[in-house]
Amino acid sequence: MASLFSGLLRGGAAGAAGTGAYLAAGYLDGSAARPRGRTELLTTGAAGLGVGALAGVLRAAGIRPPGLVSGPLLGLTAVAASAGPSAALRAVDPRRGGRDRLAALVPALVYGFTTHSTLVTVSRVAEGREDVPQASAAALGRAAALGAASGSRSATGLAAVALTSRPDDAGTLASRLGGRTATALSSLAAAGELVADKLPNVPSRLAPLGLVPRVAAGAASAVAVARRDGHDPTLPGLVGAAVAIGTAVLGVRLRAAAQRRFGSDRPGAIAEDLLAAALGWLGARRRVALPPETTARALAR
Repeated sequence: MASLFSGLLRGGAAGAAGTGAYLAAGYLDGSAARPRGRTELLTTGAAGLGVGALAGVLRAAGIRPPGLVSGPLLGLTAVAASAGPSAALRAVDPRRGGRDRLAALVPALVYGFTTHSTLVTVSRVAEGREDVPQASAAALGRAAALGAASGSRSATGLAAVALTSRPDDAGTLASRLGGRTATALSSLAAAGELVADKLPNVPSRLAPLGLVPRVAAGAASAVAVARRDGHDPTLPGLVGAAVAIGTAVLGVRLRAAAQRRFGSDRPGAIAEDLLAAALGWLGARRRVALPPETTARALAR
């Protein structure tokens, strides 16, 4: 019972952090997710705290889904709890325009991933687990590069991780991607996307079917590299997901600018291909390991 109560408190704290991030996202983009009026603000806050507290209790009870599942689920649950199930359904309604769906979906994802990452971090500290090195600035930079590559081309980040990983690497995802079959499939998917992206009538990347895979791939590739390099993957995963969203929006604007300037978005598409490939390589490339004798000499100084 005490552990469940502790989980309730940790979840409430995580929900408070997630609610703050949700409100910030709504106010920054002026979306419909922004509460209007004191009553709606209170309802949003109560829902955010309640969903976070429930997540904390479930985690204390042993139910611990991965962030890529927990983040979206927490976000849509909080939206439904604050404004009814219809609000959550509107966030993924295929009849709405891409911009409207993005406005409803992004703050919910921000809430979900922030709440999940905060809960995981707080729980790790409270439970006294063995410390995992926190991600350095360089590691976060790699996560941002992989998120940007995935936001531009959804398969590029994972393909870059596959091409630079080995089956004996640390971390389940990196080791599996480093296998021969996974490397071939991810490379084929990345190459196919380069062609499909330039076909007419391609769905908007800001629609849920285009945006959600980019966010998931950005987070997954960042987590894989962080675990492979021995870092805590929580913050890199959050960075990868957030940057993927921003890059997806910027990519749409780049293509529109190319269309206005050249009468075709093909130059913008090709420039985005090259940028995504470069960012994927920068994010996934392996760190240079010093020879053991060099490390020993450095430690002896």
